[in-house]
Amino acid sequence: MTWLITGGAGYIGSHVVKAMTEGGERVVVVDDLSTGNPARVPEGIVLEQGTVLDREFLDRVLREHQVEGIVHLAGKKQVGESVEKPLFYYHENVTGLRTILDAAVSAGVKSFLFSSSASVYGMPDVDLVTEDTECLPLSPYGETKLVGEWMVRAVGKAHGLSTACLRYFNVAGAAAPELADTGVFNLVPMVFERLDAGESPRIFGDDYPTPDGTCIRDYIHVEDLADAHLVAAFKLADWSEAGEPRDLTVNIGRGEGVSVTEMVGLINEITEHTTEPLVTPRRPGDPARVVAAADRIQSELGWKARHDVRDMIESAWAGWVSRRGATV
Repeated sequence: MTWLITGGAGYIGSHVVKAMTEGGERVVVVDDLSTGNPARVPEGIVLEQGTVLDREFLDRVLREHQVEGIVHLAGKKQVGESVEKPLFYYHENVTGLRTILDAAVSAGVKSFLFSSSASVYGMPDVDLVTEDTECLPLSPYGETKLVGEWMVRAVGKAHGLSTACLRYFNVAGAAAPELADTGVFNLVPMVFERLDAGESPRIFGDDYPTPDGTCIRDYIHVEDLADAHLVAAFKLADWSEAGEPRDLTVNIGRGEGVSVTEMVGLINEITEHTTEPLVTPRRPGDPARVVAAADRIQSELGWKARHDVRDMIESAWAGWVSRRGATV
């Protein structure tokens, strides 16, 4: 079976490409390279440079490569930027998704896997966030992901596609140094950057109603996340082959919370730094605790995360050292 992976030259996308090719699937990558790096795409894998907003381009790629399934990861994902540029985010994430879904239906694609996000939940006041927790996104980015889920399910139901929406929690780590995250938008690389500069890592607020006063999050290793895509893709293909299209929506997390203070302490330990963190005011909209209920994906797909937080930090640091020339 041939899968088209949009955004396959990006951080998460390149890991999905790796997992699916190692799982025996044929893969074609589409990426506009606005944030992706062609060096991430393995030798022998076709990279079609273009945007999912270009219908003619998509029609050609789907036809020439006889694509049977799509994994859609391409899109913009910075929460703060989405607040400043909501129209841009709706155009890129919603119009882009509508365009590729339209092309998929016309091409007879029967399996569609959508990269969603835990941001669809907003600030849930629950111990564990289940897939049935009310979705109240706080940013245009989160809204585009929720609208995207609605669109994917509706198109699947109307046109007989098997669909899946995977809601990622906090992604970290790397399967190999060359695939490490090059952005500095998430906690782990943000702390790395401060340590490299000889500055104190920042903790945004220490007065939350948590044991140590700092926010608690669920972290997932990107290699586990990629493996979840592979397992979900297999399930979609099985449903499509059986002529029984279905929809699946699942959280991708470990079901374990780690506080910001704990993460910074572990990063200091692994990188052999002793820099004390600097506590700064809370960021608007940061919930105290967001931890996934991870039992549905285990029962539906037999999947469970294998890597712990130490694995994430160690592998991410190896990538950081390799890329930045940092000294451990």
